[in-house]
Amino acid sequence: MSIRLGYQMPNFSYSKSVADLFPTVIAQAREAESAGFDTAFVMDHFYQLPGIGEADEPMLEAYTALGALATATESIQLSTLVTGNTYRNPPMLAKTVSTLDVVSGGRAVLGIGAGWFELEHRQFGYEFGTFTERFEKLDEALQIIVPMLHGERPTFDGKWYHVESAINEPRIRNDIPVLLGGGGEKKTFGLAARFADHLNIICNASELPRKMDALKQRCDEAGRERSTLETSFLAFVMIDESGDRARELQREFLRARGVDIDTLSAEKRAELTDRQFVGDPDDVAEQLQDRVLRQGIDGLVINLVTNGHEPGIVELAGKTLAPLVA
Repeated sequence: MSIRLGYQMPNFSYSKSVADLFPTVIAQAREAESAGFDTAFVMDHFYQLPGIGEADEPMLEAYTALGALATATESIQLSTLVTGNTYRNPPMLAKTVSTLDVVSGGRAVLGIGAGWFELEHRQFGYEFGTFTERFEKLDEALQIIVPMLHGERPTFDGKWYHVESAINEPRIRNDIPVLLGGGGEKKTFGLAARFADHLNIICNASELPRKMDALKQRCDEAGRERSTLETSFLAFVMIDESGDRARELQREFLRARGVDIDTLSAEKRAELTDRQFVGDPDDVAEQLQDRVLRQGIDGLVINLVTNGHEPGIVELAGKTLAPLVA
């Protein structure tokens, strides 16, 4: 498994008709596949996230969407970024991901995290619990899910979860990759060092040197060679052949969230846009190379939150960035 260049679809608010929504999702996944992206991601949320849109904007159920994309694509890996552990019983999640793997012909990746969006939990009736409890649950869940993905039949009696010789059939392979996503230097990174094949680091780009040092510490503590754990960074990319148009898309995106970027101090502007990479292809490539890849990150997962639904934009991003991570 290798995730060097991933494409995340973080919103579905680009269609006037619901009937036109999923064809646009398929078009993006196919364009990503042909443009050099190795993995397509959807978010595992029920509501749109703060900072991207309003809670009641369209949001598809992740694994139903991924199952449909499996039949519409041929080679690209398919995953959530990332599954909220609190939303699913662990052996059921192992079964779901294994079924996606069968349906896709061996292209599933289990992306997983502790869960964090309290509004969804409360309004859908899921127990949210404390920060500590959610990570206790994730730790226990991984002790069940990972063996099941490998074809084992675990028995586990924990504080939160209980299984007895849990069976997971059919499987097309015994090595479905596990990706953990998050930025927690102790808990998330520690679990990644113990269980994961890949860690998608979610943080501001300026924090990456510290994050990479912390990851090395967690790997050392787990007795694992750091180089055996792949890493990627989640980047908000706003790209267009015209750098001026890309920068205007950024202004419009932030303005819709109550921020006028042109009135901010240089310091505040840098802080607010620390995860954004904006401009023409050369601008974006240079920014990602300098601010992310030179910090020791292996790969990139990008979203094109402002214009990824426009035909040709995913292809432009793929052709721009694939050479950076080849």
